[in-house]
Order: sequence, then structure tokens, then C-alpha cells
Amino acid sequence: MALAPEFIDPVAVPLHVAIIMDGNGRWARARGLPRIAGHKQGAEAVRSTVRACTDLGISYLTIYAFSSENWKRPATEVDDLMGLLRLYIRRELACMGREGVRIRFIGDRGRLDSDINRLILESEENTKDNKGLIFTVALNYGGRQEILEAARLFAENVRDGKLDPEDMNEQLFKSYLQSTDLPDPDLLIRTSGEQRLSNFLLWQSAYTEFLFTSTLWPDFKREHLEQAVHEYQRRERRYGGSGG
Repeated sequence: MALAPEFIDPVAVPLHVAIIMDGNGRWARARGLPRIAGHKQGAEAVRSTVRACTDLGISYLTIYAFSSENWKRPATEVDDLMGLLRLYIRRELACMGREGVRIRFIGDRGRLDSDINRLILESEENTKDNKGLIFTVALNYGGRQEILEAARLFAENVRDGKLDPEDMNEQLFKSYLQSTDLPDPDLLIRTSGEQRLSNFLLWQSAYTEFLFTSTLWPDFKREHLEQAVHEYQRRERRYGGSGG
């Protein structure tokens, strides 16, 4: 059941929502369908979630589309996912761009095929001036890898005499992250009943509110996002301080 609008305070919605989309395979298996059918239905859920975020006034949405560990899956499934990704960027992200959404990608692009990298660059370039929701896709992404790469870049700058080790602080370190221009997520949602971060936005989630739902990602709809936002608004965020 969808929440009535008065249950959500429009001035207190999370600025940044991050989502670990889990359960596509289980959704397909429960219906006797191939796993790719679950991924396709999951893509539909992304579309409706992007629109719901825009309607609710959420400024940033980041989704975990493909982790750096997902290459361990069977080659046929990975190939199917990459084929679906190509189609998704051409159709869905292009449509979002026309609706004012700005598209971004984070993750290691080195292992992706050249045509996928070209589509990614085109998507980012074509939407860079859009003023709507900033929609970030974490693709071949790993939180530990992001932190290690940031540390490596800082170490290179120290070696080259550009910085002193004493210069390092949280704000400077964040500038080396791929997500440097994104605010830390206020709310992180994981679907399908699993309760772990799975190497997603590790640095950025230090004070993020977590919400775990048993809903499988392909079944995730606007009302589930509204319920998550409502739960978020009921919590008191203290950032390590004392409660009221």
C-alpha cells in the first residue's frame, strides 16, 4: 500500500539515496525463468525508482549495478548482463537524460568493453548540464578498490613533492575518491533480505542510515521507496553526538 503524501515531510527527504539492488536471480528462479529475466525486470524497477526519487525531491540516487566481484559469476550470465547494460544505456538512460536526469558512472572502466565505455562517456557528456536528479551507476565498482586507488594517488603526489603527508585529512582524502562530487548517502537501501554492504560505498557510509527489506529488487516499487523514506524520517541522526 502506498503511503499518503502527508506521511512524508517534503523538506526532510534524504538528499542522497543509495541502493544495493539484490534479488533478481531469486525473483526469476521463483518463476521458473532464466536469471536474465530477473535482471530485465530489475531494470524496470530502476526506471520507476528514478522517477519516484524525482517526484519526492531526492537529489541524488546511486545504484550498485555490477560489483568488481560479479565477474566471478558464470560467463554466460556476465555476457547477458553486459548485453542488457548496452541496451539499458542506449534506451533507458537516454530517456532519463531527456527528462533532465544527469547520468554519472563510478567504478573501474578498464575491464569493460570499448563500446560500453563509449556509451558511458556519451551518456555522461550528453547529460552533464542537466539540472534534475543526479543518477550515479556503480559499475565494476568496489569500495575497497576505490579507497586503495585514492591512497595510491595521494602517495604518488607525496612522492612527486606535490603534497606533504601531514596535509592528509578527511576532506582531502575524499577529493581522491571517484565519488568526490557526491554527498555521502543519507539512506542506503538493500533489497532481498540480505544485510551487508558487499563492498559498496564503504568510505561514504560511515553515518548512513541503513534500511534492509525482504522485497526482491524486481518487485521494488514507488511505495517501497516511500516507506523507506518515511522510516528514515522517523530516525534521529546524531553523527556520534548525544540524543535529545
